[in-house]
Amino acid sequence: MTLVGIGVIIIGVALLILSIFIGHALNNLANVLKGVDKTVEQLPKQMDEIMKQTGEMISESNHTLADVNDKLRQLSPLFYVVGDVGNATRKFTSSIADVTETVKTKTEETADVAEKNKIGGLYGAFALAYYWYKKRNEMKQEEGTLADGKQV
Repeated sequence: MTLVGIGVIIIGVALLILSIFIGHALNNLANVLKGVDKTVEQLPKQMDEIMKQTGEMISESNHTLADVNDKLRQLSPLFYVVGDVGNATRKFTSSIADVTETVKTKTEETADVAEKNKIGGLYGAFALAYYWYKKRNEMKQEEGTLADGKQV
């Protein structure tokens, strides 16, 4: 055997080992492709189930949304009433604050007049009561009624 023959035998053995390795790799690839084929065969069934469950979920969401809208529609008058009560309370407290400020101003003016004229004690109290009585009658006349409740 010559060197060429030995070289050909080595090349042949190397090709045999290479073909065994490639055969084994291709066999593994075939097994993987069989698994993919099984998965792909199950995919339409799984997609049908997913679509069915998605449809049921959307339907249930629509029912829930309709229920929430109905309940909000029923609660809307309550929110309007609470808003109206808040507005009425705000107007009432602002009018009370205005009246309080007016009385405070008028009382301070009366106190300034009493102090300027050195009026004090019982006489000052009577003057203050008379001033309040006159203001009360003026306010009632502005509203359109007198102390006895008759229209002007």
